[in-house]
Amino acid sequence: MELKTIEAVVNAAISQYTNEKKPEPVPANDGVKIGVSQRHIHLSREDLDTLFGAGYELTKKKTLMGREFASEEVVTLVGPSLKAIENVRVLGPVRKQTQVEISRTDTFVLKVSPPVRPSGEVAGSERIVIVGPKGSVYLKEGVIIANRHIHLTPEYATGHNLEDGDYVDVLVEGVKPTKFYEVQIRVRDDFNTEMHIDTDDANSAGLKNGDTVRILGKSGR
Repeated sequence: MELKTIEAVVNAAISQYTNEKKPEPVPANDGVKIGVSQRHIHLSREDLDTLFGAGYELTKKKTLMGREFASEEVVTLVGPSLKAIENVRVLGPVRKQTQVEISRTDTFVLKVSPPVRPSGEVAGSERIVIVGPKGSVYLKEGVIIANRHIHLTPEYATGHNLEDGDYVDVLVEGVKPTKFYEVQIRVRDDFNTEMHIDTDDANSAGLKNGDTVRILGKSGR
């Protein structure tokens, strides 16, 4: 083949390659990042004083979202059968009510039966004993299994026609594809766009921190 012919073929191939339509990039906010929530506890001011000493202030270990942070402090949870789970992380800042969030697997260790609830809805929930370095608290109610929920920025929510309190269905793709139904939407100025699930849900769907899922639309509630 003559040199000119080879050059023409190469130029034609390059032209075809460069003129091919490239795939459109996926919008940055099209997927929702996963955050796997380990068992943890939120403390009231009164219970923090009882467990760690009067006037005690939590020591920030890691910022989580907005004003929420994981602290250096941990407590022990003790169920009615005296079975315990140690080193349960305290999250700050302090709240009006103490709330313990555990997984269904944890309930088998502690021998408790908490309801699945949105955060903050603790009336009539399960009881437990909390032990700290300076004292203990008998919590008459406040133990829940947190419902699946998605934190959204106002911009993401507006752009996807979603509002605080909506419920959506979510598609999980990957090695263990599945759907999560009736996932609660929470919208706040200081939120990141992130879906929170507990360790049981993460393991069942093969998900880890940083994986992404897709909102399919509002649930048919």
